[in-house]
Amino acid sequence: MTASHSISDHAKPADADMRRGFGPRVRKLHSRIGKAHHKAEGMSFSRALLAGDASPRQLAALMRALAPAYAFLEQEAPDLAFSLGSDSIPWHDLARTTALRHDLAILASVAATPASAAAAIWMEQLQQLARQAPHRLMAHVYVRYGGDLSGGQQLAAQANAILNKAGLPALSFWSFTAPITELKLALHDGFEAMELSEAEEVELLDEAVQAFHATQRLLAELAQLD
Repeated sequence: MTASHSISDHAKPADADMRRGFGPRVRKLHSRIGKAHHKAEGMSFSRALLAGDASPRQLAALMRALAPAYAFLEQEAPDLAFSLGSDSIPWHDLARTTALRHDLAILASVAATPASAAAAIWMEQLQQLARQAPHRLMAHVYVRYGGDLSGGQQLAAQANAILNKAGLPALSFWSFTAPITELKLALHDGFEAMELSEAEEVELLDEAVQAFHATQRLLAELAQLD
């Protein structure tokens, strides 16, 4: 595998079949985030990780930066989704907090990394959205968990190969106990079930792009570590 490949190059036939079955809201989301998605895939850290060239220190910084946001989403988002009319998202199966605790423990021996400014900005955004615009917060849910279930599956193999070379155990972050296809379908169904006004629908799509901008800030920061 070389750095010229992208995560999207490794989509499976099942993924193409699933895309044909997308509901209208998920189709709009995918159409809207496509450009930002490919930009994130093309950033230096993304390419290094996909090529197996990232460092354990960068992986440790990534897990450390993600942990607070996932903890917040998993505390706040289920009730907010329910308030929007959606009660079918499989929160328990999607939750990454336990996996992140495991990963942070095994990465504790990796050299300390600076506090993430990108993660702090992201947390401020999430906290504000939870208070003022729950439907926009759900865009971050879609971008994060949708990515973990899709491209994250390719990244996991590369990340764990890097850690194995350094004598460290594998990460659990991208490992799900339920079948990936089932989780994707349930996530999509949960988003289609949300009862949004026309204006809220537009704001959800706008915020999905902002969620990728938050990811891009973090990726740019990680590239600077090494």
